[in-house]
Amino acid sequence: MIAAEVAIQAEAPHRAVENQSSPLELRKLTILPGHDKSGLAESFESIGLEPGDIVALVGPTGAGKSRLLADVEWLARGDTPSGRRILVDGNLALGTSRYHVGAQLVAQLSQTMTFMVDLPVGPFLELHARSRAIMDRSKAVTEVLDAANQLAGESFTLETALSSLSGGQSRALMIADTALISRSPIVLVDEIENAGIDRRRALQLLLANDKIVIMATHDPLLALQAQRRLVIRNGGVQAVVERCETELELLLELESMDTRIQSVRNRLRHGDSLT
Repeated sequence: MIAAEVAIQAEAPHRAVENQSSPLELRKLTILPGHDKSGLAESFESIGLEPGDIVALVGPTGAGKSRLLADVEWLARGDTPSGRRILVDGNLALGTSRYHVGAQLVAQLSQTMTFMVDLPVGPFLELHARSRAIMDRSKAVTEVLDAANQLAGESFTLETALSSLSGGQSRALMIADTALISRSPIVLVDEIENAGIDRRRALQLLLANDKIVIMATHDPLLALQAQRRLVIRNGGVQAVVERCETELELLLELESMDTRIQSVRNRLRHGDSLT
């Protein structure tokens, strides 16, 4: 639809609500190398991801992060500009399964969210819960709203019109919806740091529900949340970097700094003076 080893100081994440139809099963996602914009082969043999894993895509603007996200979204079979192949449990996706809405393996959370329907939040979530055969739809809707309001700066209600949500509120709603209702086991995230939401809590919400998260980011705090980083330049993966112990220690420092910055930002938003 539309979709760490270091503890984050936040409330316990929600767990996915129960579905009558079980979540789409995926044991392993594998990315096989292609080539960069110059035709040079990428410098890795394969990248395997399992539920609960997170990988960060880092590199300059225009390096090709979005291309890799698109390859995963389309379950590429060597038929995209990069020549990459994406395996689902060791196999290439069949042609029809790549586009079947009911069996969609991938949810994407882009930098901007635009709703194509003019409904209040409540009926919108109710429709999605119904389409996913959620048994207790009222509970599901309430849990998504609660999670979204923990991510967004300004809370909203089930009666709030989708068209009146801010960019940050829309992104928060879609992240909560993807984590708690969507059956897609793979979530692609494009620069969540620009969403105007609590990005660390958003990431933890997705991971708590056993999603494979692949995110493009320029934020060092988010990049270090991932066990692996794919360094991308000129349209290709130049290196696969495993997070080390030193970086985990640095992540703790960055989180402390970020908490202080967020505190100052919230005080300014609420009209407080800094003394």
